[in-house]
Amino acid sequence: MNGRTAVIAWPADPPVRAMVEELDRYFHALYPPESNHLLDIDTLCQPEIRFFAVFAGEEALAIGGCWLKDGYAEVKRLYVRPSARGRGLAQLVMRRIEDEAMICGRPIARLETGIHQPESLSLYRRLGYAERGPFGDYPVDDPNSVFMEKRLG
Repeated sequence: MNGRTAVIAWPADPPVRAMVEELDRYFHALYPPESNHLLDIDTLCQPEIRFFAVFAGEEALAIGGCWLKDGYAEVKRLYVRPSARGRGLAQLVMRRIEDEAMICGRPIARLETGIHQPESLSLYRRLGYAERGPFGDYPVDDPNSVFMEKRLG
């Protein structure tokens, strides 16, 4: 991880926005529109969202955040640029997200990911996330979604 840290980031800042847009393109290539549950930049800037990034100079290498909900935090927008993968940055951002959830009194982290993201599924399992049923406003019958949860602390 080379001493890097996940810092608080503003999703509308150009290097972070560029990564969110890159992630949008990636998801749109993998899944049909009804299976993309993406938060836009305006939503990511709301007070109930905490967002983080790992930078190398001015370039964002990894992003991710959490949406603080009643009783839990939902992991949103975890992404590492392909050129920066294999350095532990996703794990670094996830640790920061989980720490933030705990600081904000959310003892559970939940997430929705897709069936076509084996690396993400493997990462979440390694970090202690277990599959569960749909939560929140997610459709219960989306065959492309995988729902996971972890008790924090």
